[in-house]
This record gives sequence, C-alpha cells and structure tokens, in this order.
Amino acid sequence: MPFVLAATSGLLLAFSFPSVGHPAFAWAALAPLLLALQRTTVRQAFTLGLITGIVYFTGTLYWITRVMTVYGGLAPVVAGLVNALLIAYLALYPALFAMVMSRFASALGPRSLAVAPFVWVATELGRSHIMTGFPWVLLGYSQTTVLPVAQLASVLGIYGLSGLVASVSAALAYAAARNLPPRSGVVRRTPGMAAYRPLVVTIGVVVAVGVWGSARMRDNALTREGEPITVGLIQGNVDQADKWDERRASGIFREYLDMTRRAITDGAQVVLWPESSIPFYFEEDRPGAEQIRAIARETKTPILIGSDQIDRSTPQTKYYNSAFLVRPDGVTGAIYRKMHLVPFGEYVPLKALLFFAGPLVEAVSDFSAGDAAVLLPVRGHFISTSICYEVVYPGLVRQMVAGGADLLTTITNDAWFGRTSAPYQHFEQASMRAIENGRYLVRAANTGFSGIVDPYGRVRARTALYEPAIVVGEARFVRVRTIYSRIGDVFAYASTLLTLGVLLLVRRRRVE
Repeated sequence: MPFVLAATSGLLLAFSFPSVGHPAFAWAALAPLLLALQRTTVRQAFTLGLITGIVYFTGTLYWITRVMTVYGGLAPVVAGLVNALLIAYLALYPALFAMVMSRFASALGPRSLAVAPFVWVATELGRSHIMTGFPWVLLGYSQTTVLPVAQLASVLGIYGLSGLVASVSAALAYAAARNLPPRSGVVRRTPGMAAYRPLVVTIGVVVAVGVWGSARMRDNALTREGEPITVGLIQGNVDQADKWDERRASGIFREYLDMTRRAITDGAQVVLWPESSIPFYFEEDRPGAEQIRAIARETKTPILIGSDQIDRSTPQTKYYNSAFLVRPDGVTGAIYRKMHLVPFGEYVPLKALLFFAGPLVEAVSDFSAGDAAVLLPVRGHFISTSICYEVVYPGLVRQMVAGGADLLTTITNDAWFGRTSAPYQHFEQASMRAIENGRYLVRAANTGFSGIVDPYGRVRARTALYEPAIVVGEARFVRVRTIYSRIGDVFAYASTLLTLGVLLLVRRRRVE
C-alpha cells in the first residue's frame, strides 16, 4: 500500500502540468505520499520518495530522451539511459523530502505535517541551485494559469506558490492520518471535526489569496504604468536540420528579413528574433550582419537577434549562446551571453562519468556560460533577455529587474522539444516571471509559443506551434517594483532555515 500511495503522488504531480494535465491535481498531489510517511522508517521513506520522484519527473521530462536521440546523435537506448540518470538524480529531492518528513512524523506524529510545505520548498530550492540547478516543473508552476492564486508570486515568488499548494496536501494528509486506525496497543479518541480544522483553515487561506489576487488583477495598475512600446516577434518555424543546410540557409535568412520588415510596417518599434535564429555567426558573417544593420538604420528600429558567438580573445577559443541588440543606428548596442546552459543540450553534466554517451558529449559540450546579467538599451530604457531554458531561474530574472530592466524578453528555440508537453511547460514557466516581477514579458520562439504576457500573467497574444508567425502588439516599460522583486526568495530561504531548525529540535528530543 505505501508504494501505491507514493506512485499515486508521482502521477498526480506529473498530471499537474500541461499539456495533458490540470492544475487541480497539484493541490492533492503530495497527500498520498505524506500519508504513507506517517508509519515508515527513514530508509523506507527514502524509497517511497524516490518512487514519487521517478514517476513525477518521468511524466514531465520524458521528452529529453527525444532531444538526445534526434539532436544528440544517441541511440534510443543510450538516450533513455542518460535521461533515466537525470530523472534518478532529480528524484533524490522528493526522496530527501520524504526522509525528513518521516523523521518528523516519528517524533511529532501528524502534527509534523504542519511543516511539510516548508520542507518541500526547501528541497525545491536545493534542486534549483545544486549542481547549477534544474528548477523545471516546480510545484508552484502548476498554478500559472490560475491567475488569481498565481498573484501570490508577486509577493513570495514561485517558491511561495509551491508552499501554498503543498499546504493543501499537508492538510488533507493530516485529516486522513488522524482517522487512521491506531497502532497496536494504542487507544486513541475519535478525532471528529478536529482532524479537519487545518484543512478548513488552509482552504480559507487559499480562498483569501484568490480574492486578493482577483482584486489585484481588477485594479490593473501595472498595465497603466510607464511608456508603451509596440513589439514585433518573429517566429520563423525553422527545423533544426534545415538551419545549417547551405541550400536552405539563404532562404531562411531572407524570410527573417522579410518578416522583420512586415513587422516594422505594422508598427513594431522593436523586433525580436528567436534564439540562434540566423544560419551564421553574427559577428563572423559581415554581409549577412550588414543586411540586419541596414534594416535597423533604414527604419530606426532596434532589432534583438539570437546567434552563437565565438570568443577568440582567450588562449582557448570559447563559444557562447548570445543575444545581440542592434541599435537604430545599426551599431551593436549590447551583447548578452547565456548564463545558465541546458544540461544535455549545451553541456553534459559529469561528462567524464558518461563515457558511454560519447556522441552526445561531442555534440553539445562546446558552449561556455556567460558571467554577467547584461541589460540591453532600448528607447531610453533597459530591457533584459533570457535565452531559452534560463528563464525558469527566478533569481536570474529578478537580478535583471533589480539592475534596472523595465521590460522582460526571452528568446528561445523550442524546435528541440517536438510536439511534446515541453513547449507548454516552458511558456507557462516563462509567464511566471512576469507575475513575480510585475513586468511585461515578450517571447520570440522559433517554433512557438511566441507571445506577450502582461504583469499579471495574462497572455495578451500567443502564436500556434509549428507555424511561421509575426506578432505585433503593445507592451510597456514598467518601473514599479513588486514585493518579490525587492525581497527575492526570502520565503524559500526561511523555509530552509525552519526545516533545519525542526531537524535540530527533533534530534535534541531524541537524545534527551
């Protein structure tokens, strides 16, 4: 029975995210696991948490196998093995959560469930930072489209939202645990309604958050702040196999130029191309780069483009995934180098140990990480850009807002993902950054989804997948700061300290 409960939690977590899931599953997702942990040893708890994690991450990260097979050159069996290793590593965090909660349960009984949301947040914080971090599908992201509740992220960030969602599971588990038959030889009173009081209180908190969030959205103040700007987003819909095909390259580039001119004709005051969109190195191909610069000069329109970059200024040549801002005078105004690289896409973690994945290592291990959150000047303001996967790092985007970014942009190439749930997950996780920081977010994606998200997470425009598209719409430069953008992940770090404090308390009581 405990193994079934652990697997059920994993399934509920997996089905809390798009494209086949629903946010409602998230609120009860951890309850089965927490109930199973009420009567386990720490060793058994590790196994149960591992089961939950493996099911959870297999259901949400299955698409990585395809990426490594199609674009990494690995045999399907080897790609599956590498992805299994990543999933097993990520499953260690739910396993750690389970071990800690089992220890608390043995010392405190069902009362220990009061700290379960904080323990879960602490493990999510660890997953976001250890070994460069992998903060994909954090529990709070399940609520990105539940906008009244998602407004909590403007105060406590994504981790605060995770804690709120986990609290409902904890309250459900408490009610169920109080109604479990007593251990042998133990006489216990029938709990009655007392078992449900935490659930009633927790639901009350969720309702209060939703009411406050709805009022915040109705007020709509951030959409009236600052200077408006019309953005143009170019979605070329170029297959990865075609971009570097010399027979297709010139046609692809001409299409991007034509789409840019059409966007500017339709009123775009700044144009964004996707990540690695041009079929050459921007700084290495002067004729190609000059055509982009010419459009910027002729139309007095800044253009943000994604391109790989070669740095030969160091003893060993380095390659960067970069974003170049071409100013209205045609000069390169700023260059941002991607700081968080994609594991198994742009670098291979622990590649010395993954000797059996030789083709993958050779294919993706050339990129270096940037070391500065460079902002880009546009029309008297600064904008940020996050390249692809790094938009799921809340601290990085917040750092850019703290540095003066009035508009968030992200450029990505999601062609790697294919027709899986990954593009849906990616777009919603990017949208959360708009809510956290109270900024418009505009996104140019090679194959979709491209779109405009307002500071409350409302999607003002979004393209379809795998179709060429041009989006022209209004965003605004916003300078007002949310509470989260000022205090950062205080809730997550406080949750970690609370977890450690309770661990010390429980250990001291055990010694006494």
